[in-house]
Amino acid sequence: MLSVILFTVTSFIIGLSGAMAPGPLLTVTVSDSIQGGFRAGPLLVTGHILSETILVVLIFMGMGYLLSSESASSFIGIAGGSVLIWTGIRGLRSGGESSGDIPAGGSVLRGAVISFSNPYFFIWWGAVGAALMYSGVELAGAAGLAGFLVGHWSSDLAWYSLVSFLSSRGAFDTSGKVYRAVMAVCNGFLIMVGAYFFVNALTGI
Repeated sequence: MLSVILFTVTSFIIGLSGAMAPGPLLTVTVSDSIQGGFRAGPLLVTGHILSETILVVLIFMGMGYLLSSESASSFIGIAGGSVLIWTGIRGLRSGGESSGDIPAGGSVLRGAVISFSNPYFFIWWGAVGAALMYSGVELAGAAGLAGFLVGHWSSDLAWYSLVSFLSSRGAFDTSGKVYRAVMAVCNGFLIMVGAYFFVNALTGI
């Protein structure tokens, strides 16, 4: 039992180090939380967790090697990069205007789409995630797998909930210049990251 607890804590720390890295999901969490409030973070993470659940099933079906393959990475890079570029351009075209509350279902779907749009999401799960998952199974079977998933998903929920809370504290006047500037930076970042994924995928073909 103690070994499972320690493995869960280890999975939390490893997951937190990945969750805290700047990326598309972090950017969307900030922008959606400013517009829709604190609940945006947990809802986006719910979509992220659903996407990871699909990957866990695929890995157990023996398809983990495909997730980190060069051809899969190129395809995901092109498709995902296009989605991120489109998302960023759409945000910029809105002029930074707040859309108010974002529907819960929309945030969950958005979290899943943003996760699937990131090629490194698949690479990490095809390599690091799969190795940790199998280590948990070898350690304590189903309990070890549960420990890994609880630790990993708790790190995502804790970090993005914190980011969402801080972003939604009313520090931004949604009709002011600071708000529009922050939204422009967030959407510009999505476009740059999407372009990076897209170009890297093309050069890898």
